[in-house]
Amino acid sequence: MNYGILPRHTSFMFLAALAIVLLGSPTYMVAQRGGPAPPDPRPGQEQAVIDPTGYWVSLITEDWRWRMLTAEKGSFPAIPLNEEGRRVADQWDPARDVAEGNACKAYGAGNIMRIPTRLHVTWEDENTLRIDTDAGMQTRLFHFDGSPPVGAEPTWQGYSSAQWEVAGGQNGIPRGGNLKVVTTGMHAGYLLRNGVPYSENAVVTEYFHRADIPGGDTWLIVSTIVDDPQYLGSQPGGGLPGSDRVGPLIRSSNFKKEPDGSKWNPTPCEVK
Repeated sequence: MNYGILPRHTSFMFLAALAIVLLGSPTYMVAQRGGPAPPDPRPGQEQAVIDPTGYWVSLITEDWRWRMLTAEKGSFPAIPLNEEGRRVADQWDPARDVAEGNACKAYGAGNIMRIPTRLHVTWEDENTLRIDTDAGMQTRLFHFDGSPPVGAEPTWQGYSSAQWEVAGGQNGIPRGGNLKVVTTGMHAGYLLRNGVPYSENAVVTEYFHRADIPGGDTWLIVSTIVDDPQYLGSQPGGGLPGSDRVGPLIRSSNFKKEPDGSKWNPTPCEVK
């Protein structure tokens, strides 16, 4: 599969510019002025403040080594694992994962957006947004109504509750915002392919932002927060010299809009 890869200096320059754009955007400015709007009774599709539908491809703008390749056991840079998390990561055995039918442990909701992949985003119905991935052939459903079913068995993608965060739309400010998604009820999975764990108790919170880039490209920026007291916490150094990391884990993944699905290539989960 061919995925977009940007040089490190290009990635840094773009993200710095994007931060400036976002800080001056209607979404940010309106957020500073007041609290959330009252609940909107309309279906989620009708409420949409951005259009996330279509085909998207991963842009590997950071952590190339740990996203495109499977790192060796015990390598978990910038992941704030606590002592128990490090102990579990050090026991990673890919052959055991295959034997136990757990080849998709790195493709669960806690990490799927970090896997180099293509996304196909559609509306399943007026209250359910669907994301299919070609890598691992996973399906995520974002529910704008209802709540996680009590007593349901965990799955790789869990149960995702979604809501639009609306900004603008008045006083001459264009209407915009983000999609917020909170996922629970997942199988225990991996934050990196080399066995870095998150537990069934983890909560994954994501913010989806669509950015139209000068020059014609459209990006989908996914900010992900993984909160897992079982395996994430304080780790002096965070796997990198001279740094201290404290959980939860916060990561950002970028996707570029594609004109069609001609490069869509579904493949099963891979352990390594």
